[in-house]
Amino acid sequence: MDAVPDPDAFRAEARSWLKGVATARPARQEWGRGDDSVAVFENWTEAEEHTHTDRARQWERTRYDQGWGALAWPPEYGGRELPAYYEQLYRIEEAAFDVPKRAEIFPVTQQLVAPAIRIWGSEEQQRRWLRPLLRTDELACQLFSETEAGSDLAAVRTRAVREGDGWILRGHKIWTSGARVATWGVAVCRTDPGAPKHAGITVFLVRMDAPGVTVRPIRQMTGGTSFNEVYLDDVHVPDTDRLGPVGEGWRVTLTVLAAERLDSGSLGLDNADRALDLATHLPRPLTDGERQQAADLYVRTLVQRLIGLRVTAALVVGRAPGAEASVGKLHATATMRATTDLVQQLLGPRLAADTGDWGTFAWTEHLLGAPGYRIAGGSDEIQRSILAERVLGLPKEPKGAGR
Repeated sequence: MDAVPDPDAFRAEARSWLKGVATARPARQEWGRGDDSVAVFENWTEAEEHTHTDRARQWERTRYDQGWGALAWPPEYGGRELPAYYEQLYRIEEAAFDVPKRAEIFPVTQQLVAPAIRIWGSEEQQRRWLRPLLRTDELACQLFSETEAGSDLAAVRTRAVREGDGWILRGHKIWTSGARVATWGVAVCRTDPGAPKHAGITVFLVRMDAPGVTVRPIRQMTGGTSFNEVYLDDVHVPDTDRLGPVGEGWRVTLTVLAAERLDSGSLGLDNADRALDLATHLPRPLTDGERQQAADLYVRTLVQRLIGLRVTAALVVGRAPGAEASVGKLHATATMRATTDLVQQLLGPRLAADTGDWGTFAWTEHLLGAPGYRIAGGSDEIQRSILAERVLGLPKEPKGAGR
C-alpha cells in the first residue's frame, strides 16, 4: 500500500483530474433558469431509466479506469486502498462538476452488495463479481422486502428449495429500485421453514434475466415508477451463486443493511437548500412565521451536515458508525418533512396548480415523494428501535409482541 496522501493534497489532485474530464458547474444555479426538478424519486420511463443508467455507468467506468473509483479497495480490485472517508472527500470535489447523477442502483451495487461479497463470498465469487460490480459492468439490486413481512425482514416467505446442484426459488419481492436495469438481484430466501425465523434464511445472487424472473413496475402517487415488484416463479439458481453459508443469510443481510444506513446522511439536503432559495426569491415579504420556519430549516441542514461529519469521523478512526447512522437517517427524514412544510407555506395554492411558473408546481414531486423515505433505507420505527436498544439500553421488544 502506498502512503496515504494528505487530504488537502488528495482533494487538489481530484479537482485537477475532474477539470480535465468534466465541465465545472456554476457556483450556484441561477434562480429561475435550468432544471427545477426536486423529485425525490425519479419518474423515468423504462427507456429513460436505461438511457440514464448507461450515461452514469460510462462515467463510473471512466472513474474506475483512471484510478478514481473503488478508492478504499485494494489494488487487486482496481482500488487505491485509501481510508473509507477519502471517497467522501472525492464526492465533495465531484459535486462541483457536471457529471451524471448516480441513481440508487449505483451505491447499492458498489457500497452495499460488493462489500457483502467481499466479506461473505468465496474466492471464486470475489474474482467473478467484485471487479465487474465496482466498475459497474454489472449492476445489482436488492430483493429484500415482501408485502407480508413489512419492516420485519426476517419474516420473508420467498422459498429456496434444494434441487440437484442448485436451488429453486419461488416468491415475490416488492419495492425494488433498479430492477429493470440490474444484472443481479440479491435475494433473501427462506431455506428452512422449520427453523427460528432468523436462522432459516439464505442469500442468493439471482440473474435478473433468468427464466421465471418477472419485473413489474409499481405506479406511485407521483405518477412515476421508480420501484418494482419482482416475481420469482421456479427460478433455478446454481449453488455457486449462493452468498454465505446455508442458513446464515440473516448475518449476510445485516452486512448489507449496515452499509445502507451510511448512505442516507445527505438525503434531502439539495431540496432543503432549494427551499431556502425559494424563500429568498419569493415575490413578497415573508411573514414572521415563514421566517421562523426558514430559520428552523436552515439550522436543520447545518445539524444534518454535522451528523454526516460525525459518520465520516467514525470512518476515519476505523470504526463502523452505529448510532450516528441511525440518528442521521431520522434527522434526514425530519429535514425532508420540514422542507415540505416550508414550501407549502410559501407557495400556497401555487403548489397545487401547474401554471408553468418555474420552481412552483415542481415541488409536488417532493411533497408526494418525501414520505417514502420514512420507510426506505430502514423505516423510522426501525431506527428508533436501534437507538432505544443499542444506545439507551432499553429492553428489547418481547418476542411475539403485536402478533
